[in-house]
Amino acid sequence: QVQVAESGGGLEPAGGSLTLHCAVSGLRSISYNMGWFRQAPGKEREGIACIDRDDDTLYRESVKGRFIISKDNAVNALSLQMNSLKPEDTAMYYCAAAIGARFCVLSNSFYNYWGQGTQVTVSS
Repeated sequence: QVQVAESGGGLEPAGGSLTLHCAVSGLRSISYNMGWFRQAPGKEREGIACIDRDDDTLYRESVKGRFIISKDNAVNALSLQMNSLKPEDTAMYYCAAAIGARFCVLSNSFYNYWGQGTQVTVSS
């Protein structure tokens, strides 16, 4: 059974930093791509960063240069380091895993397994 679990959310002032973590069990690390998504109140869930089996990364323009996605295959863990946080980064953040594809994309439909989410709130 595949399980995806996020942690590390919280409340930060604008300009601050926060690191989210994601633990995945039930999958071989070599066989999947990973992504981070977020959903703000009243908005659709959007992909913000992903990393593929070869550690190539892709970022949404709004977070490029501020967020860094990384993974540790040895422990099946994914992280999202978020710097220079802005109030518009406030959202529920989700971790997701996709099986089989060579490259990752920032599309919801690409991913097979999802976590329950962790809330990030950035105060102005």
